[in-house]
Amino acid sequence: MSLTIPSPASGTSTSASTDGAPAAAAPRTYQVRTFGCQMNVHDSERMAGMLEGAGYVPASGEHADVVVFNTCAVRENADNKLYGNLGMLAPVKAANPGMQIAVGGCLAQKDRETILKKAPWVDAVFGTHNVGALPALLDRARHNNEAQLEILESLDVFPSTLPTKRDSVYSGWVSISVGCNNTCTFCIVPALRGKEKDRRPGDILAEIQALVDDGAIEVTLLGQNVNSYGVEFGDRQAFSKLLRACGEIEGLERVRFTSPHPAAFTDDVIDAMAETPNVMPQLHMPLQSGSDKVLKDMKRSYRSTKFLGILDKVRERIPHAAISTDIIVGFPGETDEDFQATLDVVEKSRFATAFTFQYSKRPGTPAADLPDQLPKAVVQERFERLTALQDRIAAEENARQLGRRVEVMVTAQSGRKAEETHRLSGRSQDQRLVHFSVPEGAEKPRPGDLVTVTITEAAAFHLVADPASPEDYALRRSRAGDAWDRSQADSCGAPAPGSGSGANGSRSGVSLGMPALPVRRS
Repeated sequence: MSLTIPSPASGTSTSASTDGAPAAAAPRTYQVRTFGCQMNVHDSERMAGMLEGAGYVPASGEHADVVVFNTCAVRENADNKLYGNLGMLAPVKAANPGMQIAVGGCLAQKDRETILKKAPWVDAVFGTHNVGALPALLDRARHNNEAQLEILESLDVFPSTLPTKRDSVYSGWVSISVGCNNTCTFCIVPALRGKEKDRRPGDILAEIQALVDDGAIEVTLLGQNVNSYGVEFGDRQAFSKLLRACGEIEGLERVRFTSPHPAAFTDDVIDAMAETPNVMPQLHMPLQSGSDKVLKDMKRSYRSTKFLGILDKVRERIPHAAISTDIIVGFPGETDEDFQATLDVVEKSRFATAFTFQYSKRPGTPAADLPDQLPKAVVQERFERLTALQDRIAAEENARQLGRRVEVMVTAQSGRKAEETHRLSGRSQDQRLVHFSVPEGAEKPRPGDLVTVTITEAAAFHLVADPASPEDYALRRSRAGDAWDRSQADSCGAPAPGSGSGANGSRSGVSLGMPALPVRRS
């Protein structure tokens, strides 16, 4: 389907060479802006890979020839954020003939023609099932001088087969499935991403091996409900088998996964977590509510006792596991007693961190039509009480880390106060954020290297390690650090010292994406 828009001028230009012949046009630049969950982050990596495969290059400044929005539809503020950004780009596009704007992702799958009606300066709209169509849609929009709208109702190509431009060299997402078979009344994701589709185990392990060959030492297995993996080919223990198979991959040091559904969480997964050395002592499992009545209204198909029982089993097998969660406040019909039940479960659960959300009414979901939608003031007050409780628990749990020796994988991102503290940052095995200093005279690590330090300070949302002496700081240089060196040298067009060839006999140009885990969102 297509809708007519005004004809744009060409976005490329030529310049005369010294002999009077026109020089080759500069490649078009792109920028991908991502809203939403880990699935969207990984989809954005694919969008970047598709664009670079079509000859586009990343924009180095604020202006890009192509701006792609990868959208979320789970919460109302995602709509507002998209249309606000599109509005700000309208005058930028008017001043830069040939610039193109594309909108993809869950909101594009849901709103479709609405996007072009609200923002007729958009050039291409595509959904969750046809990420690979992006370059062709942009080309058609330029050639035909009209906006291109293409929304598929089911996958044409499994996304993991598409080219991917990863965000970092040391860790990466690996999708094991897409879509969801659950019917949670607050969630629009199944309507936008479709029924669950599982990848074959061999394909997943081959992708992981390729990432490890290029220098990655950490992967996160990604799916809407990772522990229901295998439902499509009839193996209820497929996910635990996949975790154990990851333990056999030489050079893969850290394995994580997100997000499991409590209703499908089985003991064989806990056993695999405990018995596979490179599966990290960390679990993110959404609670959503501590009230059994609200869970029933949400169609979550488990109750608080089952949820707490899973946590007990995980902690029995993995005593130092850090557990995080998602919680929704203010679901329709939630009473004071229901909310108190959530506070009680949070107190018992001792989460290391939590994503806390105020319920957002989403058209197209069953919950949007439920009676007893709560006033904003009530939801806000409950949200503040919940976050205050969780902040206290997080601070107490982090305080228990004082004096512990932890191994930290160094990341390229630093804390906000890094310039004044001179600390670097990384993630411990249990995914806690650690800011650490390097003793004077000690070797400085690269992103992807691993350091072992002692925790000296604790706050609600991070830990600090300031070694008292060089003896209290241990650095292990890793293949991932070597890959970082190569990627930096490649970006500058210069050889890296000792870079040579990767494990697969080629220079590493791939980067592997692992976004930071925030503490909470309002």
